[in-house]
Amino acid sequence: MTIPNWITLSRLLGVPFLLYGLLDPTPMRRWFCLTVFLIAAGTDWLDGYLARRLNQISDMGKFLDPLVDKLLVLAPLLSLVELGEIPGWGVFLILARELAIAGWRVNQPTISGANIWGKLKTVSQIIAIAFLIAPTPVSWQMPILVLFWLAVLLTIVSGLIYVLPHTISR
Repeated sequence: MTIPNWITLSRLLGVPFLLYGLLDPTPMRRWFCLTVFLIAAGTDWLDGYLARRLNQISDMGKFLDPLVDKLLVLAPLLSLVELGEIPGWGVFLILARELAIAGWRVNQPTISGANIWGKLKTVSQIIAIAFLIAPTPVSWQMPILVLFWLAVLLTIVSGLIYVLPHTISR
């Protein structure tokens, strides 16, 4: 297994801390969860950079990276739904897109990496989740929800952009 793949797997270590910290999200626990989430999200950039730099791009990495990303994104989102901070149907749309694309990829002869829309989707999700986790003032609630819905929209758009060219060319 390559160094980038180990870094990808290390991202999973943050998930239990996020789930536990968001069970009873005091301001201190929210800061802790935010730190864990941002460090874990930062490894997403690091593993990709190292894979390219060390010429260690692999099919395993192309499979693992998006899978681990989904777990890192969905864990705090589901916790936030349970806390009543975001609507479950928005998270359902994200989950539905992620499952649909994962299923789509399984049936492809080669595994392709993320396109620019997939990267924008990931960045928008990370930003929205970071603000949702952070202990922010109540006056920030509406702008943060706008960030969340923007991430949902980019998630759907990126999924359509990923699938449509493949279905049209068949």
